Amino acid sequence: MDSVNLYKVIFSDRAAEMLVQHVRYIAQVNLQAAENLRAEIIEDAKSLQSMPERNMWLTDQALPANKYRKMLVCKRYLMVYQIKRDVVYIEYVVDCRQDYQWLLYN
Repeated sequence: MDSVNLYKVIFSDRAAEMLVQHVRYIAQVNLQAAENLRAEIIEDAKSLQSMPERNMWLTDQALPANKYRKMLVCKRYLMVYQIKRDVVYIEYVVDCRQDYQWLLYN
């Protein structure tokens, strides 16, 4: 049996807070939908334990080349992360329906 090297996945404090804000907002309307959102985003993040390189680079002139990758989760959220050695650092969880250009110039 082949040995699979798994990456460790870590949410930054900022990304964790962004996730909480998204879930809290949805919970105002539907608690079950909020729980489903939280669970799906966590599950998608865990999927980065294997093959985090599968997603495209986040490209913009304001960003260093080939530093951040992006993954669309739950149809409308963008998970922005970087890989350092055997660790995946999730930096942002952004609602794509909102203007997130601030992210590129922060």
